Amino acid sequence: MQIRLPRVILALSIGAGLSVSGAAFQGMFGIPLVSPHILGVSSGAGFGAALSILTFRHLAFVPIGALCFGVIAIVIALWISRRRGRSSLFMLILAGVITGAMFEALLSLIKYLADPDDTLPTIVYWLMGSLASPGWHKLIWGLPLILIGIAVLYALRWRLNVLSLSDVEAHALGVNLKRMRWTVIFAATLITAASVSLAGIIGWVGLVIPHVARMIIGSNHQVLIPATISLGAGYLLVIDTIARTSTAAEIPLSILTAVIGAPFFAWLLKRSKGGWT
Repeated sequence: MQIRLPRVILALSIGAGLSVSGAAFQGMFGIPLVSPHILGVSSGAGFGAALSILTFRHLAFVPIGALCFGVIAIVIALWISRRRGRSSLFMLILAGVITGAMFEALLSLIKYLADPDDTLPTIVYWLMGSLASPGWHKLIWGLPLILIGIAVLYALRWRLNVLSLSDVEAHALGVNLKRMRWTVIFAATLITAASVSLAGIIGWVGLVIPHVARMIIGSNHQVLIPATISLGAGYLLVIDTIARTSTAAEIPLSILTAVIGAPFFAWLLKRSKGGWT
């Protein structure tokens, strides 16, 4: 009740959140290679976590620092993408890449300044992703943010089909594109920042799972979003179980998600010849 259950709940929620964020971003941007980390949120949150570890030398301040700098990263990306009061999706992606690169450089500076015998190993291990010490105290404030983001994207699942169309077709259907896009970005950013603040940077989940769901059930977001939530939650729970039990020392999650996710994704693409279904 005190150790296993909070960890299981956290694995299910983060897996579902990252997966549904990836599916929403891929549908909105129309780019299959988009993941929840595309706007630089994870890099900003990682820098905030590393800065908290370096400054306070205690993991209790890590979630706060990670969440704050994750929000700062998306604000910077939005500011860079603005041009004459307007922001296009293409400019937003470029701004996210720029923001992510900037925070990655700052993160490297933090690693350079950290004590190699004490602080640096803690920063490196945390950034590789782990659910080793969730506890109920983390779930109390972190889990609601993830669930709110998931609920928003689930409620907008049918509108994501409209966002996948051209702007002219979407306007003809009576959808406020600007408001819908910012709502999706806000929900996905909230999920990503909260997930990174709780468990570090966990890659590949938000990229691979939406593609797996599309290859099983197709691209209709009304059924794709619920399927992505279920597959993502189960996938990260299995990965965390393997990380916890396969060796004496716990394996960081990002290593397993890459080692397992990348070959499996390559096999799926080879089998489907790059198709969505």
